[in-house]
Amino acid sequence: MLPEEIILAPVVTEKSNDIMQEGKYTFKVNRNATKVEIANAVEKLFEVKVLKVNTISVKGKKKRVGYHQGKTSDWKKAIVTIDTNPGEITYLGKGGKAIKGNKKYKSSIEEFMGA
Repeated sequence: MLPEEIILAPVVTEKSNDIMQEGKYTFKVNRNATKVEIANAVEKLFEVKVLKVNTISVKGKKKRVGYHQGKTSDWKKAIVTIDTNPGEITYLGKGGKAIKGNKKYKSSIEEFMGA
């Protein structure tokens, strides 16, 4: 699946706004997506380093319009924790030399509120 097919929309509530200060962002995601796919999609779309992904399956509610009764569809919510203080990536190369990576990560998702 493409990252655009995995991350459907941001979930903006009072609680999600409160936990944004801790580097946790809430998204509505595809019901068939796994935690690894969600983490890779968020990293690719927003250029941030994902530390942890928690997923919740939300059951649909019963609704009625006049005499007719129905149910809203079930959906999946993901709470993604990002690294708010990303540092340079270093790893050991050939001969035990420390090599710094050139990948730059953002410390927050600016597009979250505008999406």
